[in-house]
Amino acid sequence: MGQPPALKKALSERQLRMIAIGGVIGAGLFVGSGVVIKGTGPGAFITYGLAGVLVIMIMRMLAEMAVSNPSTGSFSDYSRAALGDWAGFSTGWLYWYFWVVVVGFEAIAGAKIIQLWIPGAPLWLTSAILLALMTVTNLLSVSAFGEFEFWFAGLKVAAIIAFLVLGGCFVFGLWPNKSMDLSNLTDHGGFFPLGVGAVTVGVVTVIFSMMGAEIATIAAAESENPQKAVARAANSVIVRIAVFFVGSAFLLTCILPWNGPELAASPFVSAFEAMGIPYAQHIMNAVVLTAVLSCLNSGMYSASRMLFVLAARREAPPALMKLAGNGVPVRAILASSVIGFLCVIAAAFWESTIFTFLLNSSGAVIIFVYLLIAISQTVLRFRNGAEGLSVKMWLFPVLSLATIVAMIVVLVQMYIDGSTRSQLLLSLGAWAVILGLFFVNRWFVASRPGIPAPEEETAEPVG
Repeated sequence: MGQPPALKKALSERQLRMIAIGGVIGAGLFVGSGVVIKGTGPGAFITYGLAGVLVIMIMRMLAEMAVSNPSTGSFSDYSRAALGDWAGFSTGWLYWYFWVVVVGFEAIAGAKIIQLWIPGAPLWLTSAILLALMTVTNLLSVSAFGEFEFWFAGLKVAAIIAFLVLGGCFVFGLWPNKSMDLSNLTDHGGFFPLGVGAVTVGVVTVIFSMMGAEIATIAAAESENPQKAVARAANSVIVRIAVFFVGSAFLLTCILPWNGPELAASPFVSAFEAMGIPYAQHIMNAVVLTAVLSCLNSGMYSASRMLFVLAARREAPPALMKLAGNGVPVRAILASSVIGFLCVIAAAFWESTIFTFLLNSSGAVIIFVYLLIAISQTVLRFRNGAEGLSVKMWLFPVLSLATIVAMIVVLVQMYIDGSTRSQLLLSLGAWAVILGLFFVNRWFVASRPGIPAPEEETAEPVG
């Protein structure tokens, strides 16, 4: 068969910039930061910094590959080029699986927020409506997806900036009738009340709240100037993580005692209430709902594009390559939406069994994907050299190898920690199933002479 149909290049630089920004700021920051602080202590902002360094390294390595060869398949194609078809197949399906489960989880999270305002709203129905709305957004056009994400990201960024400004004034004595106060950093058992080791243990939790930065490299392939967009996105990740994550965690630990009950719900709500901001709970619930919708929107986009590329490589049903008149992969979007909806049903009716299994079996998947990205960049750089690269990984190969080791350490830490061990083992099981499907797919394609085998497909980027 010939080249697959090309996706429409309709994302503007303005939209891509906000997709890159919004990709990092998820509901995990607004809600999950309380869990991190309680498990780490006042030094939680160091935990965010350490996890941020890992994400920055991954984005820099990904940018090196994506700027030289922008592709809708992005890291799936790079894994294939570096390590072989098994790696491309694994990366693509692992990433798709991760996002369709996350989509179901986020739809449920959004429905629970709406129940705070409308207590009688059925959880499963509200979740399904939210999922359907984001599916429609993706079906309209890629520019519609980009525009929705632009405004979603804008609201999240505005909320974080407002917190940083107001919280900074409150902590450093620029608030009415308030003097500078950093006592919460040391007054409740010291700066490391749970030991220095707790700071590194928390990296496992934090890194999941930073997922999504890589979406910009997928979306860039549907823009007019993907190289420029990817380079800017990778560079801006450094500032976003340093300011938004580390800055927010530092202010939260200064405003609220790390072991206080205020962190049990949303720490941002508690912090705003401590500052005397009226309607803090409703404001932050609206912001978190925006973050959830943003994650739903971008998750559906990422899953559908990866499924589209897998179909183009004959590693998913070829029918999923079908494009609508507006240039979007309509069948890949609908297929991902259906699986996401099944996850919603599982969460609504079998939360403690089936849905918990799905969440746990995808818990370490994003770490696997990041590890494959790091290994792929290292292999390709050693193989091809640095000639012609406009974006390069810093201090290669030292930082690339250090990042690979750090990712392995994170996985080892997941195994050591009893609360995350099942996530690692079930995720490894999911990867084993995907590898089994890879060999089944190779046999199936080879047995049908009219369909070229995946390794016979062109290495040219899709889209």
